[in-house]
Amino acid sequence: MAKLSQDDLLAQFEEMTLIELSEFVKAFEEKFDVTAAAAVAVAGPAQGGGAAEVVEEKDEFDVILTGAGDKKIQVIKVVRELTSLGLKEAKDLVDGTPKPVLEKVNKEAADKAAESLKAAGAAVEVK
Repeated sequence: MAKLSQDDLLAQFEEMTLIELSEFVKAFEEKFDVTAAAAVAVAGPAQGGGAAEVVEEKDEFDVILTGAGDKKIQVIKVVRELTSLGLKEAKDLVDGTPKPVLEKVNKEAADKAAESLKAAGAAVEVK
């Protein structure tokens, strides 16, 4: 039997229906004693996408205040500027660290907020 190239294999997968592909994945798992996650990674590019498309780039970030530092009042002021919290709520947030200041914001906003908090003396984490 002739050895098939990767392109030949991909061409064969493109011609398969989803049911046939699913049956192939199950047979592949049994034959090579692998999990579904590994089989999906092998079969993933066969669905027309490249490996680069499988890895999603994170587009939402959380800014988490991990410590107020020495200048607690300055940090509270910055928290109030970044959020629509009142003085008491901002103080409670700063006192209860680690707490998220901003959630699900874009990278630019997260970096800007983290920079502002660090400039005020706070310890910040962007996730």
